[in-house]
Amino acid sequence: MTGQHNEGLREGALVLADGSVFEGELIGAPAEIASGEVVFNTALSGYQEIITDPSYAGQMVTFTYPHIGNYGINTVDAESKGAACRGVIVRDLARRHSNHRAELGLGEHLAALGTPGIAGVDTRRLTRILRDSGAVPGAFGSASEAELLEAARSERGTDGIDLVSTVTTDQPYSLGSEASRRIVALDFGVKTTILRCLTEFGSVEVLPASTSAAEVLARGADGVFLSNGPGDPGMLDHLVETVSGLIGQVPIFGICLGHQILGRALGAPTVKLPFGHHGGNHPVKDLLTGRIEITSQNHNFAVDADAFAGLGRPVRMTHVNLNDGVCEGLEVIGERCFSVQHHPEAGPGPHDSRHLFERFAEMMDGAR
Repeated sequence: MTGQHNEGLREGALVLADGSVFEGELIGAPAEIASGEVVFNTALSGYQEIITDPSYAGQMVTFTYPHIGNYGINTVDAESKGAACRGVIVRDLARRHSNHRAELGLGEHLAALGTPGIAGVDTRRLTRILRDSGAVPGAFGSASEAELLEAARSERGTDGIDLVSTVTTDQPYSLGSEASRRIVALDFGVKTTILRCLTEFGSVEVLPASTSAAEVLARGADGVFLSNGPGDPGMLDHLVETVSGLIGQVPIFGICLGHQILGRALGAPTVKLPFGHHGGNHPVKDLLTGRIEITSQNHNFAVDADAFAGLGRPVRMTHVNLNDGVCEGLEVIGERCFSVQHHPEAGPGPHDSRHLFERFAEMMDGAR
């Protein structure tokens, strides 16, 4: 029995676009049909942060760790006010949570967020399919298998869609007290932990993704941060134009989608990875120092570093993923401009790369 309670379990199924069927028990918000691009995350903990990460817009998150929900949910660890993901897929949902910080259970939390989930799924088999086939559209719910299959095959996934517009802030807002450094953060789907890290080095004004380069520069900030976010960077030409207008004008630091948009603004294309990088244990090598760091990652697309040699600017790869050679960082030589694909704030995950926020602060100080 996988639910948090023995009573009221709702039978359901997960069906992938390739016809694979997984039986399970529906949890969280009721759903006749919930569909999205199915991806997997290998983190052993941090399920709350993952579920509330805006970068998962359009996707359904499969947790490869079998036992999820054992330490419950609290208001402090959320990475946003809601859940952008389309659904949550787990093997065993803890019947009872046990932690002094817990305020409610995962199933209750999903219901409160309006997010459906399914438990009792053979996530090991599911992960093998995703590793072999790549991210696959899927659908789960109480509907018939035929209806779920139709919904899965009709699901567009995340390719060719601007998902940033669905998660960015509507209005500017500020964080942190008066400080010697003033930072502008462009919100492509920014995480709370990232903003918390930035406020350690200055006051932060968060702006909608639609803000133009001229409006950003008019703030007179010491530096501009390009946030993480969901979806296909190839569909974000307006953001590429904005960042193009900022390069060389102000110190820039980008993370994840911000890294991809910066790469595109410099002229490098992006490519979609087979099943993406989602987890808290990816080894990354800093090519400038030789240091190897264990990193937190969440992305389906990557910058094509092979294109750097042909760009009009002196761009070099600064970090590489040791698992598959994917570009994990870049910088413009001679400019105050760098970015990384992985998540140095690590919510959840290791803090090996948090020194990059200090590098951004030093860059801002050096620009004065």
